[in-house]
This record gives sequence, C-alpha cells and structure tokens, in this order.
Amino acid sequence: MSRFLVTGGAGYVGSHVVLSLLDAGHQVVVLDDLSTGHRAAVPPGAELVQASLAERRRVEEVFAAWRFEAVFHMAALSLVGDSMKDPLRYCRENVSNSLALAETAVRAGCRKFVLSSTAAVFGVPESVPITEEAPTTPVNPYGLSKLMVEQALAWAEGAHGLRSASLRYFNAAGADPAGRAGEDHEPETHLIPRAILATLGELPPLHVFGTDYATKDGTAVRDYVHVMDLAAAHIAVLPRLEHGSVRYNIGNGAGHSVREVMAAVERVSGRPVPHENGPRRAGDPPALVASSAKLRAETGWAPRHAALDEIVRSAWNWHAANPKGYRTRAAA
Repeated sequence: MSRFLVTGGAGYVGSHVVLSLLDAGHQVVVLDDLSTGHRAAVPPGAELVQASLAERRRVEEVFAAWRFEAVFHMAALSLVGDSMKDPLRYCRENVSNSLALAETAVRAGCRKFVLSSTAAVFGVPESVPITEEAPTTPVNPYGLSKLMVEQALAWAEGAHGLRSASLRYFNAAGADPAGRAGEDHEPETHLIPRAILATLGELPPLHVFGTDYATKDGTAVRDYVHVMDLAAAHIAVLPRLEHGSVRYNIGNGAGHSVREVMAAVERVSGRPVPHENGPRRAGDPPALVASSAKLRAETGWAPRHAALDEIVRSAWNWHAANPKGYRTRAAA
C-alpha cells in the first residue's frame, strides 16, 4: 500500500483518479481549495485538505504531515476560451503554482510527479492521429501554460532527480459506471455534458461552435476518452517513473465530431438534443485525435470503455440521476 497526494482531487478527473487509487488499495490525500471542485466528490476513505496551491506554507505542512510515494497534479485552470481572455492569469496560476508544488515535493523527498497536461500543447496539428513527437505549438494560453510546466519538469529531472509523467489528455468524458462520481462544472463547457444537460432541460440549447471546419461534417472532431480509462492510465505510468520521465498522449485513437456526439446522446437518451449553430470559437483546432500507441506499448494500458455510446451512456446515467450535479446529492 502506498500513499499519494492528488491535487485537484475534488474535481472531475481528480475524483476519478482518487477512486481508482482507493479501489487499488492505496491511501490518498486530496489537496483542493474547492473553488471549482466539490467536497462531495471526494470519496470516503480519502483525506481532504482544503487549501490552495498558492498557500505555500500550507502545502509544505501537507508534505511534512505525510510521506507520499508520488504526486498526481490535476489542480489547474483549464478553460480554453477563458485563457484567451485572461492569458496572464493562466500562466501565473498554472505555471507558478505547479512549479512551487514540484519544488516542495523535491524538498520533501518525493521524486515522482504525474502532471495533468493536455492535447492543447499541440495547437493545430500537422496530422492526426497525434503522436508524442508531434510539434508542440499551442494556439491558446491554456496549452502554453501546460507546455511550460512540462518543460520545467524535464529540467527538474536532471537538476533534482524529479521524475515526471506528463499525461496529455485529449477529451475526458463519461462518469464512474458505479455512479460514485461524475462531471459537474460551473460553468459547464464540455460538449457531452452540455448536450446531455440541454436534453434534460437543465441548460439552454447546445451551442455548436463552428459548422465550416474541414472535417467530415463541418464540426470539430475530438478524441473522447472515458474518465475511468484516463484514471487507470495514471496508475499504469507509475512503474515507468522508476526508469525516468515520460510523456504520453491519452486518448482512444478515434475522433468523433460534434454532430456524432449529439447523435450518440440522442441514441442513448431517446430524445433530440436542442441545439443552435454558431461561429467558431477562438483557439479551437479543427481536429484533435490521439495516438496512444506509446502508452499502450510501454505500460500495457488500453481503454476498457472505448465506444462512444458507452462513454455517453455513463455520462447520461450520472446526469439523469444528478441533474444538479453534486448539489442533487447534497439536497437528498
């Protein structure tokens, strides 16, 4: 049994990583300021420390109180559109807080660091599917902030012995099949939950950003990976850190357009998705599809919930049971 620190463990991906670690028999400490996360998303059995990464003294106290095998760092600002409006905030909070966390881990003797990175580091890819060797030319400050942290961590290995895994998420989607956790953002910006919540009448009609891309149906194409498969990848990479730092893309390797996602929601729910078409959103590439061949070959990881309808069904079940997200549970 090992003990792990999960920053942002009260958020969407973080809570599912915590579940996976607990299911594997590990001890987990969650560090989250609950500014976007939810106390109810932290599973029983995990220790919650409510604090911001900007509270450097508090973070140091957490490392002094527990000895961690590794840090899973998922606390960050992550909205592409928001980053275009306030780029300095994204670089300040994502970069400064991440590097301060890594520095504290090094001083505490924790030499394994798993970073929640993003496919946004690639910008507009030259070809798809995207491999780890593709050029990293972000087209939005969010992607730039994550790339800056990746690069700093690479230098930290040689200088401090900090071994890192930069996991470049494509589109996390779905929910824990057992219904223990799901997606609950305010505001909600992700396609699948927005389509579902529009169908449930909890949100206005879905706004489709762009119908004139050079894609199969004119709408943007993304690679959707089930959040529990994403969580499993975090555990799968840990043995690789015994040999040095790594970077991996995490996706299903198949792209689905906005219209295909809407059709999947309609199949699963049996209801039409209310929607309206609009112009493209600044900073959005036409297509982002991952090649996860390196991750599969080096760790043995493979998605267990790869079908789009299965991903959508798990999300539908979560939102149908929790139409107000974790507030539904609090009111029960």
